[in-house]
Amino acid sequence: MESTGYGNTLNSSGLSNSTDNALNKAASSAHSAVDSVANAADDAARKVKPKIEKVAAMAHQAVDKAADAAGEKAEWLAERGTNLSASQKKLVADTCSYVSENPLKSVGIAVLAGFLLSRILL
Repeated sequence: MESTGYGNTLNSSGLSNSTDNALNKAASSAHSAVDSVANAADDAARKVKPKIEKVAAMAHQAVDKAADAAGEKAEWLAERGTNLSASQKKLVADTCSYVSENPLKSVGIAVLAGFLLSRILL
């Protein structure tokens, strides 16, 4: 059976290189496994070759769909991580500027928060 190259249809625009590489490597390994099984079955039973090719094509399609779904989820997680990181940096910057502008009020808030936490926890 001839080996047909199946391309991954991942959109790596928002993925990190390591995530993209891992997904591509997993999809490539799965494609290789499908080809290996199809080749072994082809050698053992030439008279069912059309059915083997059909099953192999369906398996490749399933692998591509799984890789696409994983890629979409990885992109979604990467976007959420980026948004969370940006929000964290903005919160820290806003807090620093507030403390710089209002040092006494900031110390008072910190003392009050510490007193309340000590009452709650003890």
